[in-house]
Amino acid sequence: MVMWSLLRWKTKIASAVPPLLRPRSFRSDAALEAIAKASEDKVPNLVLYNYPSFSGAFSALFARQFHSALNLPCLILPFSSVEPLRVEDLSMEGLERCYLLDFLGPRGYAEEITRRASCNVIGFDHRQSVLPHIPSREDCPQNLTLHVNVEKSSSTAVYEYFSAKVADIKHSDGAVVSLLEPQDRDRVEMVLKYIEHIDLRRWSLPDIRAFSIGLKEWRSKFNCLTNPYLFEQLLVMKSPELIAKGNSYISARQKAAEKLLNKVFKVRLGRGFYGDCL
Repeated sequence: MVMWSLLRWKTKIASAVPPLLRPRSFRSDAALEAIAKASEDKVPNLVLYNYPSFSGAFSALFARQFHSALNLPCLILPFSSVEPLRVEDLSMEGLERCYLLDFLGPRGYAEEITRRASCNVIGFDHRQSVLPHIPSREDCPQNLTLHVNVEKSSSTAVYEYFSAKVADIKHSDGAVVSLLEPQDRDRVEMVLKYIEHIDLRRWSLPDIRAFSIGLKEWRSKFNCLTNPYLFEQLLVMKSPELIAKGNSYISARQKAAEKLLNKVFKVRLGRGFYGDCL
C-alpha cells in the first residue's frame, strides 16, 4: 500500500512539471517522423552525427555538402547517448549507406545496423575508448567500414574523406565538384584545426582556450532538427570571432574576481587566539 502511494505521488509530481522543464528526449518524435518519411521516400543515405559535439556537427556539415553537391538524397540526424536512436528505428526501406560521424555507438551498435538494415555502415571516431570495441578483421562484417584514428579528429577525417570522394567528379557541364567554395575553405579549415587540438587535448594553437570558451555556447545549437540553419551557420563560423568572444568572457571573469578580491578582509578567530583567516 505504501509503495502504491509512493508511485502515485511520483506520477503526480512528474505530470506537474511543465513541459519546458522536463528532460528533452533526443530520440524525439521529430527524429522518428523524419526516419519514417525517409523510409517512404526510400532515401538511400542516412547520416547520424554525435550531439552535442563540435566534431560531430562539422562532420555532418561535410556529409551535407557532399550529398548536396551530387544531388544525392540524404537524411541527417543528431545522435545522443542520452537516449540514442535504436537499431530498429533505422530500418528504412531503400537504405544503402549509414554514416556514423564522430561516434560508433554502444558496443555492437554498428554491427547490428549492418545485420538489421542490410546496408553499408561507415563510421568515424578518434577516441581511445572505442579501440577495445572495434571488431577484429575476422569478425568485422564486409559491409562495415570503420575509420578510427586517434591522431586525427573525426571532423578532419570526415572532411578529408568526402573531399577525396568529390575530387575526381565533374558535373555534366564539365564543372569540377567541390566540397567547399573557395571563399569558405580557408576559414573552415582553420576552425577544424582548432577543433582538432581540443579533441586531441593538444592545446598548442594560439588562443586555443579562448576559442574553446567562445565555442561552448554553440553546444545547444548543434541539433539540426531544432536549428534548421545549423549548417549555414557553421559555414560562416570564424575562429577570430570565437577567440574574441572567449577573450571577452575571460576578461569579464577576471574583472569580477578582482572586484571580489578588493573586498577581502581579515577575520580574527577567537579574538586572535586561534589565528586569522581571510
